[in-house]
Amino acid sequence: MNIGGIDRRKIVVVGAAMLLAGCKLIPGGGAGPTGPTPVPTPTPSESSALPTDETRHRVALLVPMSGANGAVGQSIANATTMALLDTNADNLRITTYDTTAGARAAARRAVADGNKLILGPLMAEDVPQVLSEARPAAVPLITFSNDSAIAGPDVFVIGQSPDQSVARTVAYARSKGRSRFAAIVPEGEYGQRAVAAFRTAVASSGGTLAGIETYARGNTSIVSSATRLAQRGGFDTVLIADGARLAGQAAAVLRPRGAGATQILGTELWSGEPEVTRTAGLRGAWFSAVSDARFRRFSDSYRGRFGAAPYRVSTLGYDAVLLALRVARDWRPGRSFPNSRLRDSGGFLGLDGAFRFTRSGVVERAMEVREVRDGSVVVVDAAPAKFGD
Repeated sequence: MNIGGIDRRKIVVVGAAMLLAGCKLIPGGGAGPTGPTPVPTPTPSESSALPTDETRHRVALLVPMSGANGAVGQSIANATTMALLDTNADNLRITTYDTTAGARAAARRAVADGNKLILGPLMAEDVPQVLSEARPAAVPLITFSNDSAIAGPDVFVIGQSPDQSVARTVAYARSKGRSRFAAIVPEGEYGQRAVAAFRTAVASSGGTLAGIETYARGNTSIVSSATRLAQRGGFDTVLIADGARLAGQAAAVLRPRGAGATQILGTELWSGEPEVTRTAGLRGAWFSAVSDARFRRFSDSYRGRFGAAPYRVSTLGYDAVLLALRVARDWRPGRSFPNSRLRDSGGFLGLDGAFRFTRSGVVERAMEVREVRDGSVVVVDAAPAKFGD
């Protein structure tokens, strides 16, 4: 069945709201326990063929449609449908290919079906498999991962990463007179990326790096890390690069009962976490994330169409379609996708605000700064509506 230009042999109703942090299993990014059971969906056979197209661009969506991340993939698929319906687009044919049984096999089918652009895959570890089929056919990827290490000339990373959130928050803290920075970060890939971004942001803003403590993820370990940092002293601001629950454990050491002059900073992992407002030590903390203003409207519309809440990461699928439609103005059906158009310096506007791809292929996003207050989170520095350069 074809709905609004999408091959919907695989469309389903999905999802409970959650934040999947960048489509990698990093702190705060796992699926929550309250999500619904995914509705199983059929996968096209190897011999299935798409209708002949002369006026439509063929775009493949590669996401898992069952298994551990199936509900997330289904939510992204539904969001791509919404994007076409909302824009009344009739010049794209988006076909979903299930990566559950193997990303390489899904990519092989997508390339054989004549798709000239791939949206996906969801997980960074699947990118090499997809590239092994897509690169020889000169088919670029816009992956939903947030792993900047996989970006390249034909791999564009649209997922949200901690780097820009950390840089935005540090810059805001400097503008408020904060100068001596320390950090508490988890061991592993997310922590490494967060601390690298933190070091760069502090140095570029003229601040002083007072110390960094690492920990194995767990209540006891992060409390020990915060205790060591407190004993060392010499800082006025501390970044805690974890979700609200563990960040609250560390903040209780640095700001007992919410008292003290230490300014706490968080990352994009706090976005949408209700626990962030329930911890005394986090009151007054700052963190940066993309704006939720458009997401709320999107979520209401999604509920009306599919009868369930979308996953937070599904906006990436919606925005990827808007991006393809924008580029399609100068893209002839059947021809190779014009990669250079993705690096439009003026950027694009999507559900998550203004964004653009850097020369490296990593997305750059306009972020807002939020402050945690008693029972609420408020925006204290709005995201810019567009890029200034």
